[in-house]
Amino acid sequence: MRALIVRAVDAPLRVEEIELPAPGPDEVRVSIRAAGVCHSDLSMVDGTLAPPYPLVLGHEAAGVVVEVGDAVTRVAPGAHVVLNWAPPCRSCWYCGRDEPWLCERTGSPSAPRGRTPAGEALHVTLGLGALAEEVVVPQAAVIGVPAELPFEAAALLGCAVLTGVGAVRRTAKVAPGESVAVIGLGGVGLSVVAAARAAGADQVLAVDVSPTKKALAVTAGATDFLLADETLSRAVRERTAGRGVDHALECVGRSATIRTAWRATRRGGQVTVVGMGAKDDIVGLGALDIFHSARTLRSSVYGSSDPDRDVPELARAVLDGTLDLGYLITDRTTLDGAAEAFARMSRGEGART
Repeated sequence: MRALIVRAVDAPLRVEEIELPAPGPDEVRVSIRAAGVCHSDLSMVDGTLAPPYPLVLGHEAAGVVVEVGDAVTRVAPGAHVVLNWAPPCRSCWYCGRDEPWLCERTGSPSAPRGRTPAGEALHVTLGLGALAEEVVVPQAAVIGVPAELPFEAAALLGCAVLTGVGAVRRTAKVAPGESVAVIGLGGVGLSVVAAARAAGADQVLAVDVSPTKKALAVTAGATDFLLADETLSRAVRERTAGRGVDHALECVGRSATIRTAWRATRRGGQVTVVGMGAKDDIVGLGALDIFHSARTLRSSVYGSSDPDRDVPELARAVLDGTLDLGYLITDRTTLDGAAEAFARMSRGEGART
């Protein structure tokens, strides 16, 4: 089978032949029908994260189960599934506290799986390696969805939408009438915009460095679009009676944009970091500022969600028309075009390929 491989930091991305093992007793083989190109995949390429190489990229995907191990009870061949890159164990301390997104036994940047035809050992991104024709994964890493759900929409539920919607609903808990700033308008950021508007926010200020994101932001539900420049804090306060927003959700994962989110938030407001950044990119905040502002700074890991509960809920919303994901997909390509999709993403173009 074929898969998208990276062999070192900033190395060219190439589609190569690989060999996957047969499913073990607790594993399933899935034929991938749609996969999104996510910024977390780019983090595996540009050195933000440091997984072992060679690495099969991809983690946001949906497909059809084609083979199951002897002990599999969760799905059967023919089932339509969304892949879950952080399947909780349901038995650790965090899972016992109903915080499965913090499960101590899942969410590693990569896992060993498969080989090249020459016998070279491979790793797969976030335990999946979903930019490939097929994957072999634990049964806990698949979530059944209705067969009538389009594969493209199903794929988005596995990362961008679950992360963005969860950040609004479950982490920040945005309430009707509140004001929200969303910094960074990739697939996750646009999902945050849509979720904030759906939650009843009166103002949703969408922020990006690229003016081309304005139309996407408005389609997603933004009430205002602002460019991320040195005048941003002033522009936010001008639109919020001089106070700043109740919630700022940072969807980039950089210290500079986290500080921007902090400055855009009112006293007593909440800053939620949704983007995943580098471990050596340090955020500096003044001690007096922290005290005086009374703001809350926290992160949202996988939308503070339980995918087994939330993915089926989101799938029903897509099917009944209350959740429209069409605006998120700005490009489509084959596996052979995935490298160019990464290039577009690194340039900040579009939402999801």
